[in-house]
Amino acid sequence: MEVVLLEDVKSLGKKGEIVKVNDGYARNYILPKKLGVAANAKNLNDLKLQQAHADKVAAEQLAAAKDFAGKLSECTVELAVKSGEGGKVFGSVSTKEIAAAAKAQYGMELDKKKLQLAEPIKTLGTHEVLVKLHREVTAKLKVHVAEA
Repeated sequence: MEVVLLEDVKSLGKKGEIVKVNDGYARNYILPKKLGVAANAKNLNDLKLQQAHADKVAAEQLAAAKDFAGKLSECTVELAVKSGEGGKVFGSVSTKEIAAAAKAQYGMELDKKKLQLAEPIKTLGTHEVLVKLHREVTAKLKVHVAEA
């Protein structure tokens, strides 16, 4: 019997796949637990429509991420921190501080977990921070650290 999986099933397949299983396994395990449905014409058509909708949503999210990346690359976030002699910062500038400053200055909601610092910012000046907006889109945000 062929079934369309509604959820990931370990050692069988991923959500949306059409798999061939024994009739008893389908009747007694997959269908009662709502892990899949029989692969008839109606269910296959529904699967095709769901995949088309998911592709459309993914394309819209990618376009939105690219647009936001363009806006981010034009911005420079200004941070004022205490520093000692030689331009050394007391402590370091964290991604949380950068995200808060971006929200305050430009109204941009940035998730601190998506900001990627190669190394902690411990000096004054301008630094580039990578922002992972989408698995295919990474933007560069300029952060200017000045003395308070």
